[in-house]
Amino acid sequence: MKKRVLLLLFTILTMILIGACAKTSGDEPQSTQNVVAEEETKETDVQETNELTTTENEQEVTVTDHLGRTVTIKNQPERIVSGYYISTSALIALGLTDKLVGIEAKADSRPIYKLSAPKLLELPNVGTAKEFDLEGCVSLAPDLVILPIKLKDQISTLEKMGVTVIGVNPESEELLVEMITMIAKLTGVEDYDQLLTYYTEKGEALEGVYADTTDKPKVYLAGNSSMLSTATANMYQNDFIEAAGGTNVANNIEDSYWANISYEQLVEYNPDYIIIAPEAEYTKEDVMKDSNLSELSAIRNNKVFQMPTEFEAWDSPVPSSILGKMWLTSILYSDDYTNDSFAEDVYDFYNKFYNFDADKEVLAINE
Repeated sequence: MKKRVLLLLFTILTMILIGACAKTSGDEPQSTQNVVAEEETKETDVQETNELTTTENEQEVTVTDHLGRTVTIKNQPERIVSGYYISTSALIALGLTDKLVGIEAKADSRPIYKLSAPKLLELPNVGTAKEFDLEGCVSLAPDLVILPIKLKDQISTLEKMGVTVIGVNPESEELLVEMITMIAKLTGVEDYDQLLTYYTEKGEALEGVYADTTDKPKVYLAGNSSMLSTATANMYQNDFIEAAGGTNVANNIEDSYWANISYEQLVEYNPDYIIIAPEAEYTKEDVMKDSNLSELSAIRNNKVFQMPTEFEAWDSPVPSSILGKMWLTSILYSDDYTNDSFAEDVYDFYNKFYNFDADKEVLAINE
């Protein structure tokens, strides 16, 4: 009897052990599969994280501004403040109008804003280069601020406050191109090369107009404040004259920018053409009636012209300054590049880069 009981207990115990072993044997593959699945999930998460990090790094852009500062921005700016009319015009040309939250003072005096981006006139202003509103600028919570380098103290202050800011100084075509490229890279504009290509192509076309000219016309560019204020070799306006196939009579002055000269000096220059800056405080009639200038070739031959005022100051390094060079070429070489051709080019330029139709009639030259 005892043997039977012991045998029964032994049989039951053996069955329990076999069942336990079978269960353990069946669980092992399932457990391994779970571990593998978990590891695969973790690996996928890491890959996704790396891809996200890579994307973020691709958005990080570093440029060197015109003060020689290294400026890095981690994400494309959504709120931009421009304290300089030249950079504001560039932002319009680059299609960034909607991201502007503040601009320079006196915006209502610039026709290009009314024509191409009237909403800019409703934005708060941050003052001028002479009276910059630092507090007002910061209150706009900008992701990017663009200022002329003459505001280097304010640029330094903004930098210390953690505001991303660049200083620009487009006082030549090369520096203008650098500024446009700098802004485009910081803001993620990819097709900015269309604007730069336009400069190159039109510049080469202008050179073709006067390529065979050995005796280039002498040009005197009269400044805004006075007939006797003129652009020297250091000014963008000197490049402007040369690019149009002329010779700046004041290119011998190298120790200043806008220089004040005497009537005697102007008579000695005896320019073939007198060009009046677009924002001059005097008129062509004032120049023509000035008895001190009556013997000048430009006066005797009625070769006095004021630059157009309907769009922008084309004698300054704005993105449309190429049109100023084209305008002057049409004056100096009217047989080879007519006023009608120039007016068509102006229309095409503003239609393509500023999204409005320029009035060609206002560009007609009246001698």
